[in-house]
Amino acid sequence: MPALDDAQLGDDPFLLLVDDDGPFLRRLARAMESRGFLVDAAESVAEGIAKAEARPPKYAVVDLRLGDGNGLDVIEAIQKSGSDTKIVVLTGYGNIATAVTAVKLGALDYLSKPADADDVFNALMQRPGEKADVPENPMSADRVRWEHIQRVYEACERNVSETARRLNMHRRTLQRILAKRAPK
Repeated sequence: MPALDDAQLGDDPFLLLVDDDGPFLRRLARAMESRGFLVDAAESVAEGIAKAEARPPKYAVVDLRLGDGNGLDVIEAIQKSGSDTKIVVLTGYGNIATAVTAVKLGALDYLSKPADADDVFNALMQRPGEKADVPENPMSADRVRWEHIQRVYEACERNVSETARRLNMHRRTLQRILAKRAPK
């Protein structure tokens, strides 16, 4: 894809990428640079927060689960900088509860991995109020159950014991469910 002109990216094409998957991060950084962005990359929550505070980005792509914590903390730091950053949350552990939380914190879109550079670019260039396409396939019953568990888990501020109590479920069973990837 050819590089964009300044009018399409605005006066500040600075993009912060935060993901703990090094090879994916480097590929995405190269792909976004080829589209005209000035890219800075971070591989941890601490590094992402430090870079966001040092230079608030105009655009950001933040992975939800990072080795040292939660990407939502990076989103909060970006929003505290007072910038009008277009933020896209990218994760391999997609669920409705975290998507809602990310959007409430200011994320523009929420993409599940594997998302390619075109998906990320389109999400970043999305206009306010523009609606995403409705998925063709509905969620399975297993996925609906998993989403409900994630919603309660987020409502309990990620406290496993409290979540297990509210769901009337054994704590170890809940921990096993939370450790797995989302069902299809």
